[in-house]
Amino acid sequence: MKKKVLINIIAVCLLLGVIFFLQELFMPKYMSEIPEGNLIEEYYKEEKKHDVIFIGDCEVFSNISPITLWEKFGITSYIRGSAQQLIWQSYYLLEETLEYEKPKAVVFNVLSMKYNEPQKEAYNRLTLDGMKLSKHKIGAIKASMMEDEDLITYIFPLLRYHSRWNDIKAEDFKYLFGKDKVSHNGYLMRVDIKPVGYIPKGRVLGDYSFGDNSYYYLDKMTKLCKDNDIELILIKSPSVYPYWYPEWDMQMVEYAKEHDLTYINFLELADEMGIDYSKDTFDGGLHLNLSGAEKFTTYFGEILRNDYNLPDHRDEVEYQKIWQDKVDFYYAMKEDQERELKEYGYLKSYGAVAQTIGD
Repeated sequence: MKKKVLINIIAVCLLLGVIFFLQELFMPKYMSEIPEGNLIEEYYKEEKKHDVIFIGDCEVFSNISPITLWEKFGITSYIRGSAQQLIWQSYYLLEETLEYEKPKAVVFNVLSMKYNEPQKEAYNRLTLDGMKLSKHKIGAIKASMMEDEDLITYIFPLLRYHSRWNDIKAEDFKYLFGKDKVSHNGYLMRVDIKPVGYIPKGRVLGDYSFGDNSYYYLDKMTKLCKDNDIELILIKSPSVYPYWYPEWDMQMVEYAKEHDLTYINFLELADEMGIDYSKDTFDGGLHLNLSGAEKFTTYFGEILRNDYNLPDHRDEVEYQKIWQDKVDFYYAMKEDQERELKEYGYLKSYGAVAQTIGD
């Protein structure tokens, strides 16, 4: 009897092991393409000592450099950003983050207010697959699913990705149980340049009002921060596209005033920041490149230091080794990207070709 029970236990363990192996194998690795697919999960390996947490879409993970904030101001920060991160995803990521640490300030990029309902499974996956299983992930999944999606496929991704068996590549085995780090505290570096050619005018909308669902989660985010004595700062990052309507901007101005928050539209401050859209973007204005991100971050860092009294940790021993390693990694990647750009004319090892306005 005992022998039979032992055999059954071993059989179950082997079955679970095979299922785990296949799930890890079939899950996209996002290394040679779409590196932003790794951003969410990289946070869990970090030291949780951040005074500022950034949340939002590509306008944070491409445009803000936590390393610059550290080098110039001694401010510790992390970007919990992802591609087309919707506001309910930002909310649940923030809720989850507060289980790990309590920052002094949270910065939310408001572009996602334009989306009042789920948009696309592919973008959902770039955010949700990287989250650890928790009540926060379940909440984010339920808020994000398209009509033809099932909750169970997010809990057990093998059910979604099993059809990748004929697309398995060498990198799926190489990164089976561990991946190379791709970001700098959530910042995805690009040193290449593609200037703004033109800025499309925004098409006329029938209604410029943000939706009730977007406001519902912005209210929840505001309450969450106030309940935890955290400063919530709303920003519009200085990306020239997608188009940011004056009517949208006014709604954020009014919301911030009503809720005693700070809202800054950095698009209006591009000249003051010294951003040159012929040199400081890598895809025609959707995202800033490294030089643009460092200019924006330097300007914003002054505001964070002066208006929010964030501490300078550069003389504190417990931070110095951690952040020196990050600085070294940052400049090593910068040097490697510059080498690739010179050798190949593009960034061969750093993900897919960037989207460009009009492409």
